Amino acid sequence: MKTVFVTVGTTSFDELIEAIISPAAEQRLENRGYERLVLQVGRGTVFPTSKTCSHITLETFRYKDSIAEDIKNAHLIISHAGAGSCLEALSAGKPLLVVVNDKLMNNHQLELAKQLHSDSHLLYCTCRDHYFTLCTL
Repeated sequence: MKTVFVTVGTTSFDELIEAIISPAAEQRLENRGYERLVLQVGRGTVFPTSKTCSHITLETFRYKDSIAEDIKNAHLIISHAGAGSCLEALSAGKPLLVVVNDKLMNNHQLELAKQLHSDSHLLYCTCRDHYFTLCTL
């Protein structure tokens, strides 16, 4: 089953979770042949259920001891721009879309995403323009 794995790391990034379960994003993923969406939502307040998405199988969890298996089984990884998450996804050789949390102070995530993008390792966007980036995948 063609799978997208979304991770927000150990913090919360509700804006990313809300963006990826939006009807427009779900439709875009379905049009790209994805059938399964696995969300690691951290300590966020948004916790989608299996009924949230109409056409894609949805699994949601807060934390696991390891997300290595989720990364291994994913065909696409969508991640916050934390260094650990980026490096773990890239070391698995998976396509990576990084969503920068532009509400963070001193946005080090943006600097990391820009550098990894300029080195051709990943695509990056913000929650406001994620749909357009999904269209380019």
